[in-house]
Amino acid sequence: MKMLLLLMGMVLILEGMPYVVFPESMRDWLRKLSEMKTEHLRMVGLFSMSIGLILCWLVQRSNYF
Repeated sequence: MKMLLLLMGMVLILEGMPYVVFPESMRDWLRKLSEMKTEHLRMVGLFSMSIGLILCWLVQRSNYF
């Protein structure tokens, strides 16, 4: 449970950094994102989830971490 909360905290830190460092660019990017087609957003989300799953799987299998 402790690890899950630490991971959630890290995700929130990483997600929040662009809004603090580049607020105007993030506003423009979010505007462009809202204009994208639903199918394209789904594909980007599926790609991101797949990369995350593969990364987690590789780290779990690895003896180096």
